[in-house]
Amino acid sequence: MADIFDAYALADAWDEMFVRPGEVRTAYEPVLAALQPIEPTELRFRADQMARAFTDRGVTYAFAGEERPWPLDLVPRILDALEWDLIQRGVAQRVRALEAYLADAYGPCRAFEDGVVPWRLLLSSPHFHRAAQGIEPPGGVRIHVAGIDLVRDEAGDFRVLEDNVRVPSGVSYVIENRRAMTRVFPSLFAEQHVVPVDGYAQRLLAALRAAAPAGVVDPRVVVLTPGPSNAAYFEHALLARLMGVQLVEGHDLVCRKNRVWMRTTRGEVPVHVVYRRLDDDFLDPLHFRSDSVIGCPGILSAAQSGTVTLANAVGNGIADDKLLYTYVPDLIQYYLSEEPILPNVESFRPDEPGQLDAVLDQIDQLVIKPVDGAGGQGIVIGPKADRETLERCREAVAADPRGWIAQRPVALSTSPTLAGERMAPRHIDLRPFAVNDGNEVWVLPGGLTRVALQEGNLIVNSSQGGGSKDTWVLAEGPAETPSPVPPAGAPPEVAPRQHGPDGNLTLVQEGAQQ
Repeated sequence: MADIFDAYALADAWDEMFVRPGEVRTAYEPVLAALQPIEPTELRFRADQMARAFTDRGVTYAFAGEERPWPLDLVPRILDALEWDLIQRGVAQRVRALEAYLADAYGPCRAFEDGVVPWRLLLSSPHFHRAAQGIEPPGGVRIHVAGIDLVRDEAGDFRVLEDNVRVPSGVSYVIENRRAMTRVFPSLFAEQHVVPVDGYAQRLLAALRAAAPAGVVDPRVVVLTPGPSNAAYFEHALLARLMGVQLVEGHDLVCRKNRVWMRTTRGEVPVHVVYRRLDDDFLDPLHFRSDSVIGCPGILSAAQSGTVTLANAVGNGIADDKLLYTYVPDLIQYYLSEEPILPNVESFRPDEPGQLDAVLDQIDQLVIKPVDGAGGQGIVIGPKADRETLERCREAVAADPRGWIAQRPVALSTSPTLAGERMAPRHIDLRPFAVNDGNEVWVLPGGLTRVALQEGNLIVNSSQGGGSKDTWVLAEGPAETPSPVPPAGAPPEVAPRQHGPDGNLTLVQEGAQQ
């Protein structure tokens, strides 16, 4: 075994690479064979070179007020074909159930009338927007893009940790990670039959075009960004470029007579689909926050009149409320008449009679999460928290039971990660990305594996110092040679302000946007 693994000690969790000390899982054998001849100093050098390449491309993130290159670990996370089949079926099932819930919540409300979900959950949600009622999206699709966070528990079983169906971010990491890894270990991709990820942009564009209002033959799609100061601007620019569509800010659009137009050097042209990368509150100052200067006044009225489609739909936040998460297994059975393929992490609802006292009594044994939290903010891991933190958490939960859920702690699976010049186990999760075109929920093979770089840490978010791994899904057929993602050509209409991924841009989690 390579020297870098000599001191590798399995953690008290499922290890992705090793069955037990010295016994590697079959899928990882070629990776181990490729790493064994490499000296630790050489691996560190390759990692540093990759970091410099990310810096040159502008793929950085902000941590503790400092711009750092996006941390990609050299050891990939590997899923075999059977594991991936389970994951993609489970993710697609979950997206279909959440889609049905959104249509119901903004429509007939059958699940509430039948007692599957309590009315208070809907009416108390800050993301329930009455302005979204009555909007019938083309094809019935409100979740065009979803990011479903998964963890593997102590027994090796995948469980859903949370759902992201508002403005899920991070897919650009998947694309950039793969581009980097094909340069570091090019031969492994042929040997391992790794399924490529470079078809995401084409899938997304096809789904967005399919979401165009009825009667539009050649829909014009744009990506709406808050602007270069947004943490995920790199991702917005990258996706716009790969899809070959315009990247616009709010002031590049104008609404007249319930129609959306884009300003260009050749005059105004109609827009039919807006892939928006900003939260509901900032989207339209006429309906939401009146002080927003990054949205487009009147765009929601245009969506209500059916002349433009917003992707994802306004009001989707009621479906990724972490309290609603606890009801999703019931919703799968209610709407789809199926058993959940991917179970939840065991969870408790402090807002229910009898559960509040139980949660408060066991708060030092549970993970406490704010229902509207993002980026790992506000999470208290009871077994690792000090007495003062637990007391503040207990007071917060008692004061607002609706604002929190509690979960059984899960020892997230670990994966060998380069720490200095040696390998050490670090906890990881997985965010698969799903694209819904109205006929099929397609799941990008692999997704974003996030890794907690600090020893023993369970918070994997980049804003908390986490990094990532390239996620390999193994195909059952012949090897596919990875190909670089070609830049898409710009459409003929050129807006006065053009944005691109060149320069020193920043790529981190989207702050409050999941």
